[in-house]
Amino acid sequence: MAFAPVKILIVIPVYNHGKTVLEVIQRCQRLHKEILVIDDGSHDLSQDHFKKSCVPVISHPQNLGKGAALATAAKEANRRGYTHMVTMDADLQHLPEDFSLFKQAILQEPSAIIVGKRNFSAATIPKASKFGRAFSNFWFRVQTGHPLGDAQSGFRAYPLFVLKGLTLSQTRYDFEIEVLVKAAWAGVPIRDLDISVHYPPREERISHFHLFMDNARLTRLNTRLTIRSFIPWPHKKLGEKKALKFSIFHPLKSIRNFLAHEVSPFDMALSGAVGVLLGTLPLIGIHTFSILMVTGFFRLNKIVAVGASQFCMPPLVPALCIEIGYFLTHGGQFLTDISFETLGNQFFERFYEYCLGSLVLAPVLAFICFILIFFTATALSTTMGRE
Repeated sequence: MAFAPVKILIVIPVYNHGKTVLEVIQRCQRLHKEILVIDDGSHDLSQDHFKKSCVPVISHPQNLGKGAALATAAKEANRRGYTHMVTMDADLQHLPEDFSLFKQAILQEPSAIIVGKRNFSAATIPKASKFGRAFSNFWFRVQTGHPLGDAQSGFRAYPLFVLKGLTLSQTRYDFEIEVLVKAAWAGVPIRDLDISVHYPPREERISHFHLFMDNARLTRLNTRLTIRSFIPWPHKKLGEKKALKFSIFHPLKSIRNFLAHEVSPFDMALSGAVGVLLGTLPLIGIHTFSILMVTGFFRLNKIVAVGASQFCMPPLVPALCIEIGYFLTHGGQFLTDISFETLGNQFFERFYEYCLGSLVLAPVLAFICFILIFFTATALSTTMGRE
């Protein structure tokens, strides 16, 4: 995507951080002059609280949530012609001086969301914060296939075209998870950036995270996002109009389409092999679920994997598994009576043979699938490069 010259706005959402926000602003101003404060219905700010700082302030008449504050900031930043906004908390947990790291990262990759990865090696870091980060990182990887070091960090750089192009519904802390997951689905690069962090003593900490309500919102959001990630329907890509499909009935056309969208022959072949491997195993009723879980976690192509797994639908592959299992359990004899009676009515009697045979056949078929897709895709890729 072509970018206009990078123009960055620092955004500081504030909710009852009157004691610390002015220092955050002052330290930011030493590095960058373009700053916007969003007062999300604070009760501890006087009418002229920001007068000496000379920064623009947009105030919500009541507390709407951090997500709503960031949405207001994005709308204003777009109106003013900025290309990016860097968000940081107003409680001095983040070091404003780390803004320079974000600026450099934005210039290197302007299309990416940059997420500050807080240094949690210090002994003063609360255990709840460590657990919360690990928990969010795990679900982010399940939902997107992308590893991320700190999915909960509020110190971030957003390309504004991303926030404008996504459909976002959350208005509180869950907004920051929603935007990362949906951006990853839309093909936006998500990058880590090592930053410092400061946790003051417990009695000095200011936190508006409600243990029950905010965790309930996050649980509900993660449940919804996880379910959506399992559905093998392509996600809308920012700037992409046509959804991709992989059909075993039109393999060459499917492979060409994925190559045109920069899916490598190796990734395509590995995804197809995983689909066939899991499709052959006797995971009755949960084949697709299992494929989506595995491909999502290992960042493989879900569409290719699910498409390739259709090759393993009954009756052919399950019958071959039963035949191999029968051969192994009956002294090298084959099941010669292939009928609805033996493969249908006697299915439960044959289930052990099905399981045993699938353990032999699944890796063989997966290997064959990998070889066929890889060499076909490589050949087509060479041909397309000459056209």
